[in-house]
Parts: sequence; C-alpha cells; structure tokens
Amino acid sequence: EVDVKDYMFSGLKDQTVGRLPGKVAGQQFVIQECENCNIYIFDHSAAVTIDDCTSCRIFLGPVKGSVFFRDCKDCKCILACQQFRTRDCRKLDVFLCCATQPIIESSTGIKFGCFQYYYPELPLQFKNAGLSIFNNTWSNVHDFTPVEGENNWGLLSNHIIQDYVPLPDSGELKAVRIYTDINRSLIPLTQGQRQKKSDELCLVVFFAGDYTTANARKLIDEMVAKGFLLIQTKEVTMKPEDASRVFHEKASGFVHLLEKGPVVALEFNGDDAVKECNAVINTVFSGTKVFVSENKTSAAQDVDNFYNFADIQMGV
Repeated sequence: EVDVKDYMFSGLKDQTVGRLPGKVAGQQFVIQECENCNIYIFDHSAAVTIDDCTSCRIFLGPVKGSVFFRDCKDCKCILACQQFRTRDCRKLDVFLCCATQPIIESSTGIKFGCFQYYYPELPLQFKNAGLSIFNNTWSNVHDFTPVEGENNWGLLSNHIIQDYVPLPDSGELKAVRIYTDINRSLIPLTQGQRQKKSDELCLVVFFAGDYTTANARKLIDEMVAKGFLLIQTKEVTMKPEDASRVFHEKASGFVHLLEKGPVVALEFNGDDAVKECNAVINTVFSGTKVFVSENKTSAAQDVDNFYNFADIQMGV
C-alpha cells in the first residue's frame, strides 16, 4: 500500500528535506507550498509537480514523465526529465536535462543551464526512468506566451551549480556521494544555443555496441581538453533508409551497424575541429567503426542532415 505522504513535501518552511536513492522508486511526487527549503529527491520518479513554492532550492533525480512548476518564484533547481513545463512562475534558475523541448507559459525571468551532477546511483536511475544521457534539449526553449519586445527566458552564464543548489550538509542526505564538477557529470555539458566560438563544426557518430557510451565520453573529454566546444549530443535509432540521408555515399559501410541499436551523435565546434576529431579517432578508436566529418564544408551539412533527421524522428 502506497502512502501518499511518503511522496509529498507540503507546507514546509526553512527546512532541509529529501529522499534517498531507492525511496521513491518510480512513484509520482508532489512538492507544494514550501518556503526557503532545500529539497533533494535522489531517486527516479514517474512525474513531479511543484506548486506554490518560494525561495526553494530543489534537486530532482530522473523523472520518467513531466516536471511541472506552477505558481513558483525565486527557486533554483537541478533536474532531469522527459518533459519540462512552467506556468505562472517568475525567477526560476533551472539546470536542466530534458529529452524534449522545455516549455514555459505565463512565466518571466526563467533562466536555463545544462544539468551537471553525479552520484553513484544516478546512471541506473536514468536507465529506470527511460532517459538517455545524450538527449538533452535544455536550451531549446519554447515560450507559449511571448511578450513583444521582452524575453521571458534566457541562459545562465554561470556553470557552478553549487552557487545555486548547495550540497546537503546534514543528516542522512549527507551520505549521498555527490560530485558536481563538470568532468564528473553524468550528463555531458553542452553549449546548446549559446554563442559558438568558430564557424567550423564536426559531426561524429558512434554506433551501438558495448562501449558506445564510454567511447562517446572519452572523445568528449579529449576534445574538450583541447579547447573545443560540445554543442549538442543525440541518441537516436536509425533505420537503413535513414543512413543514406545522413551518411550519403558512406552509408553502405554503416548500414549493418544500425541493427544493433541506437547511434550516439556528437557535434563539436572550434577551429580545426574536423582535423582534431579525425586525429583523436584514428589514434584512440582505431578499431572502432565511427562516422566523422571529412572536411569543414561537408561537416556543416553533416550536422544539418543528422539533426534534421533526429528532430523528425524524435518529434521535436
């Protein structure tokens, strides 16, 4: 028998509360009428609604469905979900991993950043919530109620999430082994809609296999260490007929790999991105079949072709 009170924080003020890994286990959760609280849900859940909260700091582990903020103000949040929505909110800072386009409605002063967080139970929680660490459209925001001449949302310039949501420092929540540094984050830090540093892009596609995620992470680490930007990532299933649209004349070499499962694509940005990507792949992944852009001219087309396909496929 599920007791609703175990899955709710209601009417709290000036408190630190939370749920440890394993305690929510895919149930729905409600947070309402809280003021100046630190709230941590270190588990996966089905859906979360947050109503009438003021000046709270909130962490939500992976949410299989939607996270819906209503009538909230001055809150700072870190969360991962399938769908994100706000209505009648003002001044929210949100470090987000969202599989679909985030939506704001009748809201102002909403600022977005890229989710960065790690604790040992988090990877399995993502899996249990059916979320991919590579599908994060955090900065591709849709405003249902735009006001002419005003911008209701923007992007956060500060990456340091502890400036927004502190780590729990008391009680049982302190036992969760949290890392917030960028290179430990489960979700790769992407540039999203922020300013690029160069007009040169490069597309890399890893095919399904035992080491796909590890290989993608390794390439990201290598390229970021060299000063390149990771613009966006995507994990998506491709059919053989999709291959020719994205890989053109190289398609025949990749078709047989598509049956094994989804591909993981990475878009890098920076001068000489294509040259450096090819160099790293030839050195580090010599035994792995990888698609990588051949030159600067074709690279921009590769990126367009892939993301146009992925957006259609994922119904963005």
